[in-house]
Amino acid sequence: MLADPADASQAISARLNAAMEAERDLTSKVRVLIEAVPGRIVFSTSLGMEDQAVLHGIAMADPSRRIDVVTLDTGRHFPETLALLDASERRFGRRIALVAPERGDVETLVQRDGVFGFRHSIEARKACCHVRKVAPLRRVLQGAAAWITGLRREQSAGRADVPFVAWDDEHHVLKVNPIADWSLDVLEGYVTVNGIPVNPLHAQGYPSIGCQPCTRAVRPGEDIRAGRWWWEQQDGKECGLHNSPQRKAARDDVREETSV
Repeated sequence: MLADPADASQAISARLNAAMEAERDLTSKVRVLIEAVPGRIVFSTSLGMEDQAVLHGIAMADPSRRIDVVTLDTGRHFPETLALLDASERRFGRRIALVAPERGDVETLVQRDGVFGFRHSIEARKACCHVRKVAPLRRVLQGAAAWITGLRREQSAGRADVPFVAWDDEHHVLKVNPIADWSLDVLEGYVTVNGIPVNPLHAQGYPSIGCQPCTRAVRPGEDIRAGRWWWEQQDGKECGLHNSPQRKAARDDVREETSV
């Protein structure tokens, strides 16, 4: 009898998660991933401080450049983010591929909702995120075996249980979060010690940086992601790239209840 593919994927992710738990430093964790996963590995970077640290770890562990490094070109980045993209390519000596949304999808979205339509409702904002980020990421992850991110448990309540490795059923890849257990102090120390370039906006009160029209500086005492889509009031704001299994299960439960 053939094993259930879902069970096999969960078993693989559990073994890899345990292996990465046993490693102490970032470079070793990336090496464990490269040795354990024979297929294509993708690192999608937002060029935030977390992802800059992960990029450094990849550069140290992957001199053969087996890992594909990409960033989502939403068309609405801060100038500082684009400058950091160039500085990072020069610092680490490797190209960061730009993944753009489909032109027709963007034109249809703006024709329907307007240039700043994403501020009119949560649904409109999520539609913008889907066109500019979620759909392009799905495209780049097609056929990949693993997806590396810079998620940390300390970033928000919604990310408090992020594991090092878990099976992502939505994208059908192993989702790998090598700095999941890092505190902000550890992150900042790693960046400083290794001379890693970071976005100057971090020093201006922007701990989490997304598209320019959707990001503001945070106020004293606010959550580090409070500056993202600040006009929305709901908790656990996300663009759709990192929907957790728990949140997905909750949405599925609601759909089942309303369909009865």
